[in-house]
Amino acid sequence: MSTPPRINRRTFLETASVATAGLWLGGCATGSTSRARKIAPGEKMRVGCIGLGSQGGSVTADLATFPDVEIAALCDVDSAYAARNVKKYPGRPVYGDFRELLEKEKNLHAVMIATPDHWHAPISIAAMQLGLHVYCEKPLAHTIEEARLMAQVARATGVVTQMGQTGHAGEGVRLTKEWIDAGAIGAVSEVHVWSDRPGTFWKSQGHSRPTETPPVPAGLEWDRWLGPAAVRPYHPLYCPRAWRGWFDFGCGAVGDMAVHNANPAFYALELGAPDWVEAQTSPTNPDSFPEWSILTYHFPAKGRRGPVKMIWYDGGKLPPRPAQLEPERPLGENGIYFVGTGGVIMAPGWSGTPRLVPETKMQSFARPAKTIPRSAGHRREWVDACRAGRPQDAKAGFWYSAPFTEALLVGVLPILAGKRIQWDARTMTATNAPELAPFIRKRYRAGFGLPAGVSRIA
Repeated sequence: MSTPPRINRRTFLETASVATAGLWLGGCATGSTSRARKIAPGEKMRVGCIGLGSQGGSVTADLATFPDVEIAALCDVDSAYAARNVKKYPGRPVYGDFRELLEKEKNLHAVMIATPDHWHAPISIAAMQLGLHVYCEKPLAHTIEEARLMAQVARATGVVTQMGQTGHAGEGVRLTKEWIDAGAIGAVSEVHVWSDRPGTFWKSQGHSRPTETPPVPAGLEWDRWLGPAAVRPYHPLYCPRAWRGWFDFGCGAVGDMAVHNANPAFYALELGAPDWVEAQTSPTNPDSFPEWSILTYHFPAKGRRGPVKMIWYDGGKLPPRPAQLEPERPLGENGIYFVGTGGVIMAPGWSGTPRLVPETKMQSFARPAKTIPRSAGHRREWVDACRAGRPQDAKAGFWYSAPFTEALLVGVLPILAGKRIQWDARTMTATNAPELAPFIRKRYRAGFGLPAGVSRIA
């Protein structure tokens, strides 16, 4: 293990104060019983879209194909970068600040959020406080506390939510669970999950904060882009699309791809929270994720299953090949495999279609009955759930995706600490590393914290 990053990284030294009650919006506290906005039969579901530069543009375009959905308002802090997507929706009001959108667009039913990770929780919680249904891109939150707060507010307000993990609506994740439940490979004790990220997708990991101070591009409201993060000069290594590798803005490859590739394990095995996680990494620094990491999560026994180890590989690292995997059969750049007492199930990334290993075993496999209801589509099921007012019908709702996100983000902690982390999910504490508290419950820049009325988790 390389030298760990300094826990008191300068982000926290520069932050002015803890914004435990943001000054933006009034609204319900996490314990209130406000009603979610209702959509009348025959009425179009009006969605405000926040973050339109890249993924947000794709999600908005997909929602726009539904005949019962209206893209009603648009918002992005970078008018130049978002312009190509904004022009697809002529006549819609366009905002540079989500607070203004939420204040002025009184007739919205829902919002779509596709900002960098550090903005997910403040915007989602502000919207939910107003009774708006929320579709938030993955990973759900920037910190463990934020994920838990988002689930609490969603439950208190009764809104319908969905995290952008499209594979959770697919056939592959359902088949994987049905096969494992049917005993296709016996009792599972180990899972290996891998990703090609960061790779060529972003180049910031393994680097310290840049010192150059290039001018802010025309159209970018840099202070609003920074939002909850500490002030620093603009640099193209931050945005657009380069922010994931920085601790202050993103969650690295784990946040980008474990949400997809590890999802079959969390769903099929009902993993819950780990009790310890350890990390091997390339050299570390105080500002960015390492160029590669191998994270070992340990999940205690639960119900009828025994303990499970899940090992995550990123930055070009790959797991050992299953012993019975044919030499000509590649692992692929993204994927997952389950090791059971009676064999191996392997699937491509994004919760893809599973296969037994070796292929001869797959050919003779008597497939069990399909017992899990199938989805109409990841975003379609969210829209249908919003219209029906049924939060549980959105299968990647915050009720599911928040605990999943929490568990994944525990894997960031041993990278920061340079040692195995003992995790107590009940108290949301790294019991052997109290110095990690600011990374579990982060500090916010004054004026850009969580909305008013939200109680921090003690």
